[in-house]
Amino acid sequence: MTSTPAQHDRILILDFGSQVTQLIARRLRESGVYCEIWPYNAAPEARIRAFAPKGIIFSGGPASVTEGESPRAPDYAFASGLPILGICYGQQTLAHQLGGTVEGGHAREFGRAVVTVTGDCPITQGVWAKGAQETVWMSHGDRITVLPPGFRVVAESEGAPFALIADDARRYYGTMFHPEVVHTPHGAALLRNFTHGVCGCTGDWTMAGYRAETIAKIRAQVGKGRVVCGLSGGVDSSVAAVLLHEAIGDQLTCIYVDHGLMRANESAQVVKTFRDRFNIKLVHRDASELFLGQLSGVTDPEQKRKIIGRLFIEVFEEEQNKIGGADFLAQGTLYPDVIESVSATGGPSVTIKSHHNVGGLPEGMRMQLVEPLRELFKDEVRVLGRELGIPEEIVGRHPFPGPGLAIRIPGEVTREKADLLRQVDSIYLEEIRAAGLYDTIWQAFAVLLPVRTVGVMGDGRTYDMACALRAVTSTDGMTAEFYPFDMGFLGRVANRIVNEVRGVNRVTYDITSKPPGTIEWE
Repeated sequence: MTSTPAQHDRILILDFGSQVTQLIARRLRESGVYCEIWPYNAAPEARIRAFAPKGIIFSGGPASVTEGESPRAPDYAFASGLPILGICYGQQTLAHQLGGTVEGGHAREFGRAVVTVTGDCPITQGVWAKGAQETVWMSHGDRITVLPPGFRVVAESEGAPFALIADDARRYYGTMFHPEVVHTPHGAALLRNFTHGVCGCTGDWTMAGYRAETIAKIRAQVGKGRVVCGLSGGVDSSVAAVLLHEAIGDQLTCIYVDHGLMRANESAQVVKTFRDRFNIKLVHRDASELFLGQLSGVTDPEQKRKIIGRLFIEVFEEEQNKIGGADFLAQGTLYPDVIESVSATGGPSVTIKSHHNVGGLPEGMRMQLVEPLRELFKDEVRVLGRELGIPEEIVGRHPFPGPGLAIRIPGEVTREKADLLRQVDSIYLEEIRAAGLYDTIWQAFAVLLPVRTVGVMGDGRTYDMACALRAVTSTDGMTAEFYPFDMGFLGRVANRIVNEVRGVNRVTYDITSKPPGTIEWE
């Protein structure tokens, strides 16, 4: 459901199942254009009219237009008279539905390719010059073999003679390549030419405006009601809490459940920031003995998650009852969660987001949801956080799993192991920050391994724990590459760990990418 005021220029993105559809939205929003992603089969005429877009983009997708049951754009997209940009599969269904021919079995192109610009059009104006050769990113097996009436070629490649096509009279355009990915160097500028040049968007969607509009919506929804928010100290819940407090003040109470598995000094920082700096009503429940007690003897990672999720709910409910309950529950649901819940490929419906991804809140909590971040991507949440004055050490923090250090301690979790890992992790992150690498890395952390190794310290023999260090780069966490530290850095970190952390005598570095591995170990 749409909630952003209609006075903003809007672009509608119809999703045909591409893994990079979200990148289209992110590129558009970076240029100040509000957009939403809808499944191609959930866009009836009435809904599109109500949304009032200034243009429509068809995304890529895994299907083949040559297959009879493959997705098609809704007829109203063409009847509306709006500008249309088709990307990859979107270009193919655009051509097919308008009378062109798409065939399989031709040259496949995956990865970087070079296109030759053979003409001019509003999409390329000021970006690509006629006669130039430009790098793009392709991912297709089918291709157009006969253009629909009214179209002409603007760029071609060896595997795609219709790499960029245009029908200026109807303002229809199609790219075989993906302008939304970073591997197409001028892709964002091409998209901007479509949104601003062809569709006439002014780029009037700003984070300052979003802040003001969302505060007004929160006040309208909540009225005089009381709101409770589960605060984890992570980016999403922190930004949601500060935004809510700005909107409704003391009608908000935050509950911070400390399970004893946070990073070094993290709990103290959460309390200081939200209670002291922002003057937010904060309940801090130290439940570390309860959590660590019930994790005793448990080694299965999924069982650990279930125990932590169940206990979180129980403690949260206890604290909520102590303050007399609430009318609304605030959650840091983000736009990708919303997209996934109505995906074109039939993803699961997500009605209540799991706290820290560890367990949902029970149906017995009869409260309405307040989700002030549900229209934002993760990078936009960080921008909003800075707009709200939240400290950079929180806004720019690396992702941290809900079960905390429990899933970075393979095997049984004990307080002693957690304390050891906190020391190791603290040294590692301290060195990353000192080297100026923290913001370059998506996520960095240490893992305490369930093995002991022989070592030598001074004249004595040691038999202590081993640890692994992990650091990855990523854009969305779906795929990741290990960070290529120089050996001098790793040697420095390892030396500090074995000298400063009594109980650890061996340090390793994990060079597994995702896939085949995952970012976390459990």
